[in-house]
Amino acid sequence: MAARITITMITDRNRVRAKSNEDIQMTKDAIVSDEMAKKFATEKESPYTNWVRNEGLEIISAHYIKNLHTVELKPWARRGGNGVYINHEASRTSNDCYVCEIPAGGKLAPQRQLFEEMIYVLDGRGSTTVWNDAGSRITFEWNKGSLFAIPINCWHQHFNGQGSAPARYVAVTNGPSVLNLYDDVDFVFNTEYDFKKRFSGEPDYFANKGEQKGLLLDTNFVADAINLPLISAKERGAGGGHIRFNMAKGSMNSHISQFPVATYKKAHCHGPGAHVIVMSGEGYTLMWPEGEEPKRYEWQEGSMIVPPNLWFHQHFNTGTTPGRYLAFKHEVVSIRNAQGVPKAWISQRIGGDQIDYADEKPLVRQLFTEALAKHNMTPRMEEAYKAELADLPPPRHAAA
Repeated sequence: MAARITITMITDRNRVRAKSNEDIQMTKDAIVSDEMAKKFATEKESPYTNWVRNEGLEIISAHYIKNLHTVELKPWARRGGNGVYINHEASRTSNDCYVCEIPAGGKLAPQRQLFEEMIYVLDGRGSTTVWNDAGSRITFEWNKGSLFAIPINCWHQHFNGQGSAPARYVAVTNGPSVLNLYDDVDFVFNTEYDFKKRFSGEPDYFANKGEQKGLLLDTNFVADAINLPLISAKERGAGGGHIRFNMAKGSMNSHISQFPVATYKKAHCHGPGAHVIVMSGEGYTLMWPEGEEPKRYEWQEGSMIVPPNLWFHQHFNTGTTPGRYLAFKHEVVSIRNAQGVPKAWISQRIGGDQIDYADEKPLVRQLFTEALAKHNMTPRMEEAYKAELADLPPPRHAAA
């Protein structure tokens, strides 16, 4: 008889709130006595969290947002728009995420910063101007689905190109580590220095082009990431496609993955800080720390899931179109093998952090079948199961 797993449903009824959800959606949170907590009280806040508070914004402390298009924002006086930070403790010291809205026909205030930033446009169209102290200035246009990065310490300003509706974007930065390191806001945001190897005013810097190096696309701008052609990535299962990005010559990374209708990806885990943003499709994700029961998070276009450090997660497509998602990440701790391959791509049978289909619990397939049945659909996984068997390593106990 298969082991029983309890699945907790996370839906719109469980609304994420900004101030009271440090442990919302977490399993078996290790709550200690007030006496012990007081010993660490002075360490809970940081230069980064103090800076966000001084910006007049909230930090939504959650690793699941149902819809980035509608998440509540607050006025961001310094920038001239509206915003909110979304950042769970599991990744707060490595990178962060924020959603920003540019008023209809409006613009944000210019800013420069000594940290990297990657941006995905959720709604609207507009333009961004980037310039350095040497006087080089470039303006490029973007639309819903565009993806780009801000070169480190370059001045930049975003403009809403439509007068009838706000424009909204989601960004991920490695700002927390920089703000915590220097604890000097003026230094981080007002230092005059051009990183010429990162940006020297090249006229085609934000052209919609790039150099493909294996799975990695070296580029600074993708005009339409929703329809960008991908490369086959059978190692992740389900006949999916994949592409990875190096943008603005930065240390942050990102990737796009897609998988077909009525299929699902292999479960895996990795280090903290990956912000998974659904670009198209609908379905759900199972997520759990090792040894605990998984929770189920329903997603659609605009949903975001941020797996905490070394939590297993697995994505399931129950919609009628391919499921595509973007993952922004700052890989502070590189969990790779000696060949440079992410362990999240390598079978647990040979020491990696990916669970093969052959080793997943029977209830995983049962739940998927039931979810598809609600839409009068059936799984299309038999080919993926068979394809895996051709290269499947023996179980670790068998190899021993």
